Amino acid sequence: MPASAPIPTSSIVPVILSGGNGTRLWPLSRETYPKQLLPLVGPESMLQQTARRAAAIAPPLVVCSDAHRFLIAEQLRQAGTPPAALVIEPVGRNTAPAVACAALMAVERDPQARLLVMPSDHRVRDGAAFARAVEQAAATPADLVCFGVPATRPHTGYGYIELGEPVGEAGARRIVRFTEKPDMATAESFVAGGRHAWNAGIFLFRAGRILDELAARRPEMLDLCRAAVAQARVDLDFVRLAPEPFTAITGESIDYAVMEHVDDAAVVALDAGWSDIGSWSALHEESDQDPSGNTLVGDVLAIDCRDSYVRSEKPLVATVGLAGVTVIATDDAVLVADASRDQEVKAVVALLQAQGRKEAAAHSRVHRPWGWFQSIDAGPRYQVKHILVKPGESISLQMHHHRSEHWVVVEGTAEVTRGDDVFLVRENESTYIKAGVVHRLHNPGRLPLRLIEVQSGAYLGEDDIVRLEDAYGRLPPGLVRPAAAEVGE
Repeated sequence: MPASAPIPTSSIVPVILSGGNGTRLWPLSRETYPKQLLPLVGPESMLQQTARRAAAIAPPLVVCSDAHRFLIAEQLRQAGTPPAALVIEPVGRNTAPAVACAALMAVERDPQARLLVMPSDHRVRDGAAFARAVEQAAATPADLVCFGVPATRPHTGYGYIELGEPVGEAGARRIVRFTEKPDMATAESFVAGGRHAWNAGIFLFRAGRILDELAARRPEMLDLCRAAVAQARVDLDFVRLAPEPFTAITGESIDYAVMEHVDDAAVVALDAGWSDIGSWSALHEESDQDPSGNTLVGDVLAIDCRDSYVRSEKPLVATVGLAGVTVIATDDAVLVADASRDQEVKAVVALLQAQGRKEAAAHSRVHRPWGWFQSIDAGPRYQVKHILVKPGESISLQMHHHRSEHWVVVEGTAEVTRGDDVFLVRENESTYIKAGVVHRLHNPGRLPLRLIEVQSGAYLGEDDIVRLEDAYGRLPPGLVRPAAAEVGE
């Protein structure tokens, strides 16, 4: 474990898991910009809201994917919640390996550490009630504690926990069994019986105990996690788990790997306005509604509609006579679905993936650590982009084999490197980068730099790049073919 990756010294280490893709919230949530990074309820993203809850206890340890690392770091900076460590998984392997690595890192600093494990994409309306539930869990004698949400209605998209006898004096209950996403009849019987709670997927673990359980039940997984942590390296502000051992892990959830097999786990009630925002209907329930039961977001006109969720991220959307319908419009995709079937949106994403459609994974706006670029128009031998460079940031020093680029500055001042020349291009001025010429774009000012880029050439793919220097450590110098998550400027 690199010595420069700090872990909080307090007994509770908040661990935020941010590896999901939120496919049921397509087209807003996509692989390169998933739901935890979106401001779905309120001005902050789900990740930022989770980080604030965690930071009230201690700086969190955040486990995330390589593709999202700069986005997550920037959102945490904006929220004023610096992490104890940003740990990068080379591949997604579900929650058990992530928890194991976090536990290994925590016990290295404090053998008595406890992990407060939280998904990054859940909503909790009442932060004070959440804090009280954590205190209750901490006072429970059990080493392994789940948080159970009172089951107010039958729901087939949640897991359930059957509640047993009281444990200790803090109000916790023994866990009898877990049931994963039952059918409607079973869910109805659970709610009617009053002995079941929804499994929130939030846990308080004694780190040493969870490692002991993994050693007994998943020894190969734990050995590979130990190697991944021991061989981890620091890259800028990130801790990269070693790819070879981590990739060899068979993915599994912490529920399946441990929690369903122990006989002394406990559950505390989390009555804090929790929702996993796992579908458009769940988001509708969490959102403000008009007298007809509609939630309208963005540039939307609704005539004689009821019980519908209509959201536009850009174009005008007009609806007439809808009832119980979900409509989501982005600038490159539109979803129209019966609200009662919105769990099936995952099938849409699977079909898009099978067809090789880019809309399955990415928006037209692609975020980078220096800013973003967005495709405006494209055709044979040309493409037009809107580019924003944040103050003080730069794209990598690079060149393209097959395309030339025309840059028109529309806001701010650009410092342009073109071959051996370095010069300024101001608002309403332009410059030209010929194919094969090494170039870089830098924003020397205090305001965002915006420009329109017109590409022309025989091949305009984002993999036509030789990145020579990069301030963000995304590629070794001279590597010609970037990974898919890094394709682009």
